[in-house]
Amino acid sequence: MHYFRSSFLVTLIGLALAAWIGGWVGVWAAFNLALLETSLSFDNAVVNASVLKHWDEKWRRRFLVWGMLIAVFGMRMLFPLLIVAVIAGMAPMPGPMALWHWLANGSWASHDVLSLAILNPASYSHILQSAHTEVTAFGGTFLLMVFWNFFIDANKDEHWFAPLEQLLSRLGRMQMAALLLTLLVLLVLASLLDPDEGYRFLTAGLWGVVVYTVVNSLGSLMGDDQAAAKTGWSGFIYLELLDASFSFDGVLGAFALTSNIFLIAIGLGIGAMFVRSFTLLLVYKGTLSTFRYLEHGAFWAIGALATVMLLATHMHIHEAVTGGMAAFLIVLAGVHSWLVRPQKKLDRQREDR
Repeated sequence: MHYFRSSFLVTLIGLALAAWIGGWVGVWAAFNLALLETSLSFDNAVVNASVLKHWDEKWRRRFLVWGMLIAVFGMRMLFPLLIVAVIAGMAPMPGPMALWHWLANGSWASHDVLSLAILNPASYSHILQSAHTEVTAFGGTFLLMVFWNFFIDANKDEHWFAPLEQLLSRLGRMQMAALLLTLLVLLVLASLLDPDEGYRFLTAGLWGVVVYTVVNSLGSLMGDDQAAAKTGWSGFIYLELLDASFSFDGVLGAFALTSNIFLIAIGLGIGAMFVRSFTLLLVYKGTLSTFRYLEHGAFWAIGALATVMLLATHMHIHEAVTGGMAAFLIVLAGVHSWLVRPQKKLDRQREDR
């Protein structure tokens, strides 16, 4: 239970701040956002654990401390501000002159994104939602590449959904199979949109492919023959981008509950802390070794989330459905893993003989 102490502490502080900002309505909004973030990102905890189990203790601490700060403050608060700043051509933060004007005249005269988000949250939300196509195309494509590269592996010999996973494993004999499948998905979905939106969708999706390919190759560029996700800085960047892709849906969907960016940051931050706690539990308890299909379930959940994000420009699927689908796949994988444990022990005993 000690893995969750910091999460419960952050929850108490966060809900107290939410009450100060918005009263009971603010507490309710932050609490629901925390639940949404935790349910949408539990598969992220499993994937993080599958990478962190290969790291030494120094890099684990770096990711769990600095990576947490980046995840909470960077991806859940600063990144949306940067998106709006690029779209609207505004400064993300108020400058020194705006602060001086406030101190001298007692009035706020600034045209930065943070001020817009505080003083006119409806306009801020509208501008952020206008980038929905690019954000979901980039994040969905990045996650789709993560999904393909886990299952499309000719050397993979353990399967959960055996018929499908064996087929994907055989595709690993074909060079660049994951890249070709992703490009095919992007081209088909882009062709179903009007030309302007289709171009935006395809461009953002291609950037998702480029960024994944670069990050996944950083380990080799740094002289490490192992996969990039198992090295130091390259693995750190990989997990941060993976977390970013998971957080896109939560950040955009948060405005359905509140337009207050501070309540959004509090709620999503609490959820991110619980994801961190689940990651710690999975790593230090060796849960992935005990539950042999849990990792498979998490990557199927990633595939489902990627599909939902890529289809978001064509149809709206409620975040609760996405989170429920991910939770169902992971629970199903966990239950199946528990049921096959006796058989696994028998197999090992036979091998020992």
